[in-house]
Amino acid sequence: MAEATAAQSKAKAKPATGNAFEGTAFEFPKFDMPKMEVPPAFREFAEKSASQAKENYEKLKTAAEEATDILEDTYTSATKGASAYGLKMIEVARVNTDAAFDFMSQVFAAKSASELVEITTAHSRKQFETLTAQSKDLTSLAQKVATDASEPLKDSISKVFKKVA
Repeated sequence: MAEATAAQSKAKAKPATGNAFEGTAFEFPKFDMPKMEVPPAFREFAEKSASQAKENYEKLKTAAEEATDILEDTYTSATKGASAYGLKMIEVARVNTDAAFDFMSQVFAAKSASELVEITTAHSRKQFETLTAQSKDLTSLAQKVATDASEPLKDSISKVFKKVA
């Protein structure tokens, strides 16, 4: 009976996995690596290649950082310009809306058809002049925004060509 409890305790301690190789040790054979001397020419070539790779990496890293700075400057300029242009458009819309309300109040206050024609003619002339001035302002602002946004790119390209030349 003692033998049966010993066998049961072994079975409890080590659950059966159903693996046929259970309990056998599988080891890879050990091979000794042959000792070889690396020729000095090969070692020198490897060192030169590694130093050139480091130099090229540093140059590439510097160029990437400069390009990132340029793009940040360009984005900042473009963002400021777009904001200024948007504010100008809001101002234009406000002026035109005020003019339309003023015109409508004058139309409703007109006492005769000839006065209505006069009000309409005066409003049309004034609005044409206002729209012409607004168009000029928006065009000049858009050109300024485009110039300011492209200036960092233009400067960086000229610096690159100076370095190359």
